Amino acid sequence: MTRLVVLDNEAVQALADPAHRKHRRVVSYAQVVASRKRRAAAIEVVVPTAVRVEAGWDRTSPAWAFLNRLRIGDLPLDTAHASTAAAVRSRTGVSVADAHLGAVIQSAPADQITVVTSDPADMRLVAGG
Repeated sequence: MTRLVVLDNEAVQALADPAHRKHRRVVSYAQVVASRKRRAAAIEVVVPTAVRVEAGWDRTSPAWAFLNRLRIGDLPLDTAHASTAAAVRSRTGVSVADAHLGAVIQSAPADQITVVTSDPADMRLVAGG
């Protein structure tokens, strides 16, 4: 089974901006993931598309070239995730991006997902716990 590492908005912002106070921490995390991939560990780093939009990450813009080289995949807001995200947003009042994160968290086995976030309390909220 593939382990999923999911980035929230601040993690994306930290990766994109070397001056961000959490840049080194998130880059270190990306390096750990890369080393595990080299050892053939089944691990995938993704960003929910609603998070990517909230962060302003335009994959066609040269300003985002560094992140594009990291091979972070998009996790689309498909029909199933959209329904779950709508329920999360109605229940909690969080942003669409956080609701999408909640849908991703709820759809993955708990032992197979890691969320890189600056707000664990919000992630517990959107995860339903």
